[in-house]
Amino acid sequence: MKLTKMMVAGMVLASVAGLALVAQQTAAPGGQMVTAAQKLLGALTEDQRKQATFAYDDKERTTWYFTPRQNNNTRKATRNGLPLEAMSPAQKKAALDLVRAGTSDSGNVAAVTIMSLEAILAELESPKGKMIRNPEWYFFTIFGTPAKTGKWGWRVEGHHLSLNFTLDGDQVIASSPAFFGANPAEIKGGPKKGHRTLAPAEDFARELFNALTNEQKQVARQPKHFAEPGETKPAPNVGQPVGLSAAKLNEAQRASLMKLLKSYTERMPPGVGAVEYKLVQQAKPSDVFVAYSGDPAPGNGYTYRVHGPTFVVEFLNTQADSAGNKANHIHSAWRRIKGDFGL
Repeated sequence: MKLTKMMVAGMVLASVAGLALVAQQTAAPGGQMVTAAQKLLGALTEDQRKQATFAYDDKERTTWYFTPRQNNNTRKATRNGLPLEAMSPAQKKAALDLVRAGTSDSGNVAAVTIMSLEAILAELESPKGKMIRNPEWYFFTIFGTPAKTGKWGWRVEGHHLSLNFTLDGDQVIASSPAFFGANPAEIKGGPKKGHRTLAPAEDFARELFNALTNEQKQVARQPKHFAEPGETKPAPNVGQPVGLSAAKLNEAQRASLMKLLKSYTERMPPGVGAVEYKLVQQAKPSDVFVAYSGDPAPGNGYTYRVHGPTFVVEFLNTQADSAGNKANHIHSAWRRIKGDFGL
């Protein structure tokens, strides 16, 4: 059951209008997640709860995807969890309330907009499109029992969105992997022409890279594009840091780098994002590396990576969008070097 164009338009309009350290954050975000997850489960039927729940230690918890998941023969989704399309209006509200508990205001705007972009893809790709583009193919999964004691987790996932949280009671242990993507990155036509879902991830990166000296660019620029974030992997496989040490940046350049990193942590609930950003601030500049490939000017393909001692940001904009516009298809992720899924 696809959303009508009117519903999608409404969604877009609405969108526009250290593990130990993580455990030390205020309980507010985790408490909100406990409440929202309990309300969602309480709103589901018994069969729906069976579809939406797994044991905390099930391997499904660390098997994440941001790519489309469907059987090309049956054209049915193969992703686990309970999709929005299988929910009543009240259940959908409860599910989206859980998304809201796991994001900041701006992060929620981005998440809901990413869902709505599936309707644009459906129009651009149909009737010959091989992939089903359905704004209600976003799947909700609870691992363990949401409560104020005991370990549990939850996930919302679909094409270009994968948010994964691990909690000990009402304390957030891990908020990654956190993946946001957008196709199209910039809407090229229609009433929302010019809207960019993940603009900060590009704008602050361009500000930084354009401010580098030629000598710095020679160190930061890589001969090949970075690979995609490793979906299904419980930890990022990014190897050793490459590129330009943040210790080699001047004050203004370092300020641009911090704005870029903060744009990623600001997708998270404030209490969670503040902890992640504190880890960024505590990192020695000599332990943080910035690297990019290609040309970050609009319309050109490029990738970048910011690799710190505890975190890594991965970004790619190398693919054309579904209308054929070059480099208009973003993948971006925030991950912990050690600590995704609370491992």
